[in-house]
Amino acid sequence: MTPATVACRVRTASWKNEMKRNMTLAAAVAVMTLATGAATGASAQTANDWQVARKGDWIVTGRITDVSSGTDDSIFTSAGVDTGLNVDVGNSTMPTLGFTYFLTDNISVEAILGGTQHEIRAQGGATDVAVHETWVLPPVVTLQYRPMPEARVSPYVGAGLNYMLFFEGQDRNGFTVDLEDGFGYALQAGADVAITGPWTLNVDVKKVWFDTTATINGGALTSDVNLDPLVVSVGIGRKF
Repeated sequence: MTPATVACRVRTASWKNEMKRNMTLAAAVAVMTLATGAATGASAQTANDWQVARKGDWIVTGRITDVSSGTDDSIFTSAGVDTGLNVDVGNSTMPTLGFTYFLTDNISVEAILGGTQHEIRAQGGATDVAVHETWVLPPVVTLQYRPMPEARVSPYVGAGLNYMLFFEGQDRNGFTVDLEDGFGYALQAGADVAITGPWTLNVDVKKVWFDTTATINGGALTSDVNLDPLVVSVGIGRKF
């Protein structure tokens, strides 16, 4: 395989990842636009009939979630020499669950739960090789503020913490890779839309900041990886 062919494949993979992220974001925006239009046209119901939730309510939301990382961090030898290779972490789209409790009409707490699977590659020059595949359990807990608690479309912003737990890792192509678990933090924006009865539509975007150390081949190679994933979700919730 020539360097030109490898470079072409790297560019193609990068383009596909970018298209996947853009399509997920476009779908979220489209769903939100349609829901907002439906809310604008609804006039037969009272504000209380359409209110998403009130103090003391729970909303459990099933989502389709896309997790993407734009990391491109360098890989170094144990002596600190740059190898010319970079870490690439693949996207993952999986079902997740969100649990939201309303402390007041305006303040809620959310926890998300779900695992995603990611391929880790070393790329650079004529090299593009898979070195590891891992599952990640990234629970995120956020405190949310909702400025329009009585509206049918209830936007919110939030901030909180996450914990990245790597498990069921599978090494590839003769490499061994160890990833450090740890804490990070997150910002969030989204909206719940009352559909009918206890049911709601949810669109949610989180930006998570998390750094880990990848130790390769027992320390012969290392990389400080800034994962910093973008987490985009669309789902249906039920109020309890």
